[in-house]
Amino acid sequence: MNLAARFATLLRRLGATNPVDALFHEVAAAWAEPQRAYHGTTHLLDCLEQVDAAPGEGADRRIVEAALWFHDAVYDPRATGNEARSAAWASRGLGATGVPAAVGAEVARLVLLTRHTAPAGDPAGRLTCDVDLSILGREPDEFFEFERRIRAEYAWVPEATYCAVRADILGGFLRRSPLFLTNRFRRKYEAAAHRNLEAAIARLRPR
Repeated sequence: MNLAARFATLLRRLGATNPVDALFHEVAAAWAEPQRAYHGTTHLLDCLEQVDAAPGEGADRRIVEAALWFHDAVYDPRATGNEARSAAWASRGLGATGVPAAVGAEVARLVLLTRHTAPAGDPAGRLTCDVDLSILGREPDEFFEFERRIRAEYAWVPEATYCAVRADILGGFLRRSPLFLTNRFRRKYEAAAHRNLEAAIARLRPR
């Protein structure tokens, strides 16, 4: 996948009138930062592949893809507000390329939804969040590799604290009914996600 060409094509479709190369290189460099055991370029590529294979179900796929490019553009495991900073970068960066402000604001809104504090209520939000969460419904080996990489990103957190907090986070997803809000992702990943989450929580909260 030629990411530079894909990014440029996307931004032109969103209305960019200025060069986009500088923004691409900044975003690509951010995704390649060394602290990203999971939230790196491989995750971005997976998100793009997932959205390519999914029907829009009423969502503007251009906006969704732009949100996926930016949703973890800022990622510091030791900091709070990563999504807010990523959203601000999306709005500012897209605006600098000439993308209309309304489009940048919508991309930023979708980025903020990837905090996953509540289920998304609109087609674009549902698709964006389902793509981001699809790792929860993968084959067990892939899911537990994801869990291992998340732990690596938080290696500085004491084990007992990490296990308690992570179990609470995964439990919040497990309690959602449904977890996935688009038809494709619900059919493809819902049952497996529940099995994976239950297994992971059992490991984090041993009897």
